[in-house]
Order: sequence, then C-alpha cells, then structure tokens
Amino acid sequence: MKEVRILGILITDRIKEAGLTQKTLSDFAHVIKSRLGFHEVTEAVCSRVGIIVLHLSGDSFEMDKLESALHQIGGIEVQKMQFAL
Repeated sequence: MKEVRILGILITDRIKEAGLTQKTLSDFAHVIKSRLGFHEVTEAVCSRVGIIVLHLSGDSFEMDKLESALHQIGGIEVQKMQFAL
C-alpha cells in the first residue's frame, strides 16, 4: 500500500531556525515530492514566523525519520496528515 503524507511546519523564528530546518529538509529531499514555504512580507517588515508545507511520498521509514528529525529542532511545530492509497 502506498502512503502519502503532508507535513505542516510552523517556524516561530525563521532567522534562528531556518539553517537547521533547511539542512534537515535537504538531507531528506528524496522523500519530499513538493514543498511550499511562505511568510508575511511588507515594505516595513519581514516576518520572523514562517510556514512550510511538505508533500512526502516514498519509503514510510524514511518519512518517519524526516518527521523525527524535524521534531528534534527547537522552535518549530510539526503537524501531519497521512493518506493510504
């Protein structure tokens, strides 16, 4: 049975947490099918809070490892949706 997983990541301080988060995502690029990231930007300010949505596909064990690695990063919150196809 194939599994598709969607992870939502809330980064509460992009400046502080972006480097480790980016490295972790790069390490698991093989299970990331799509990635969408956004944060509020105005002429006056660039928000320190960011959100990333990941569409994962592939090996369930590798997806579990990615999720576990993300949970180890301070300053981010991870939520999951999981679908069996």
